[in-house]
Parts: sequence; C-alpha cells; structure tokens
Amino acid sequence: MEKGLKRSCVMVVVAFLAMVHVSVSVPFLILPEIGTQCSDDTVGNFTQLLTNLSGSPGFCLVIGDGNEIAGSWLIPLTQQAEIACEKVKQMEELSHGYNIVGRAQGNLVARGLIEFCDGGPPVYNYISLAGPHAGIAVLPRCTTSDLLCGIANGIGNGDVYSDFVQDSLAPSGYFKDPKNVTEYLKGCKYLPKLNNERPDQRNQTYKDRFTSLHNVVLVLFQNDTVIVPKESSWFGFYPDGDLTHVLSVDKTKLYIEDWIGLKALVVAGKVQFVNVPGNHLIIADEDLVKYVVPLLQDQQSAAPRLNRKTKEPLHL
Repeated sequence: MEKGLKRSCVMVVVAFLAMVHVSVSVPFLILPEIGTQCSDDTVGNFTQLLTNLSGSPGFCLVIGDGNEIAGSWLIPLTQQAEIACEKVKQMEELSHGYNIVGRAQGNLVARGLIEFCDGGPPVYNYISLAGPHAGIAVLPRCTTSDLLCGIANGIGNGDVYSDFVQDSLAPSGYFKDPKNVTEYLKGCKYLPKLNNERPDQRNQTYKDRFTSLHNVVLVLFQNDTVIVPKESSWFGFYPDGDLTHVLSVDKTKLYIEDWIGLKALVVAGKVQFVNVPGNHLIIADEDLVKYVVPLLQDQQSAAPRLNRKTKEPLHL
C-alpha cells in the first residue's frame, strides 16, 4: 500500500509539473549603426543595459572579417543581410526565435533578416531606432580624416546608382533621390527590393514574413539630422520630384498599397510610432523602459513555453 501511495504521489507531481509554465527569456539581437562595432563602448553598453533592464539575454551581431567599421561602410547591404542570415542560423541561442533591436543602418540589415532569411529562426518583436526605412535623400558622410572615410566620401560623390558604387558603399543601397526615382528603382540594389517597390518584382513572401511579426516599434528622433528626412524612421518620405515636403507614412504608396504589410500590421494594432526628443540615437533610459524593454520581456506573445532540458514546447 505504501508503494502504491508513493507511486500515486509521483504521478500527481509529474502531472502538476506538466501544467506549470517553464519560464524562458526570449533572446534579442542588436544590429548596430554604421561606423561602429560590437566591441565599442556605446554598442556594448547599450546591449548590456537592455539585458539588465529586460532580464533577457542580448547579443550583438558582428559583420565584417575582424573590422566591422569598414564592413558597415563598404560591404553592400545585400551581402550584409546574407552574412547576418548565416550567422543567425548558426547561433543556438536564437534557434527557437528572437527579438531584434536595430540602430540606424542596422535596421536595414534587421529587415533583411526578417524578409530575406530563408530557413532562419523566427523574429517575434522588432524595435527600430532611427531606421532609414523609406531611404535617405542625403548620403551620410564621415567627419574624420582616416583612409576609410576618404574612400567612402569619394565614392559618395560619384554616380550613386552605378554598379561600382552600389557594390562598394553600403549607404548607396538605401539612397533614394526623389528627383531621380526612375534611376533609383533601376539601379539601387537593396532598398527597392526590401520595400517591394518594383511593381513587376513584388514578392509575397517578403510581405508575409514582415506581417508575421508580433509587434513593431518605430522610433523617430525629433532632432535627427543623420536620417534625412527623419520621417523615414516611420516610413515617411519626400514625394517624387520634391525635396521640400515630406509625406507621412499613411500618404505613401508603400502604405496605401501595402507593399510590405505595414498597413496590415498597423490595422491589427501591432505597430507603435514613437517620437522621442533628442539627436540621432540619443534615447533616454526612461524611454527605453517605456517603449523597448516591454517587448523584450514579452514572453506570452513572443514564443511558446519550452522545457528547459528538452527544449520542446509544453502542452497544457
């Protein structure tokens, strides 16, 4: 009788444990801005701060063979997205899904992971800080005198939509000249594909992958002079032929015709358009806590609960 009682108790405990949610933290990935590397204090401290605030493990993705600064400038974004995809697929920590926090140009690599990465782990929540999503009308310029900046600034003065520049200068992949949209659509190798802008080349898979996101936060910095126009952080941009007025996102064809599914996400209540004070990427801790950290802590909507040992979903 004693053995039978013990067996019954064990079965009750097993049944109880099977019903308990096992807490896991969904990891997040930082995609840094141009001209920086994961080992920089700014990027490293930012990653650690978000880890401390959210309790979730954070990782910064390195692109470039030992020199991410040069790579961020000189490796074309198409290749950067491919490198990021392969690295993400090799990271065991991300294999069950992850969240992304993008910083400036890093957002375009982030969206490449979301839209283009075949066979990669799912992305649940996406936070964009100063992302040039609709493009930039002014190429970023280096202000130091080192060789890299000399090369980048020199290339930037040439024909931005030539194969040479597109394959040599990363920002050329999202430079959009409102007064030369025909050449932009013809020669720009990255952003028109990312935004499904070419009428004869729209890809439903890219749209489906973007709309599969659980939540999107788009942060615009009020005094941003690096992203021109700054409204590009919200997918707003100049109308064709005009460098004076800026269309809000809901007035753009990308949104109205829903080329990438942004409108569908907005209608579903999954997008936050956040406006914060300050210059490019200067965000207060309280704004991080208010707008960013909650999505990095979002266990219920982000991923199924997993058994710590077997990594299998728990079924209630």
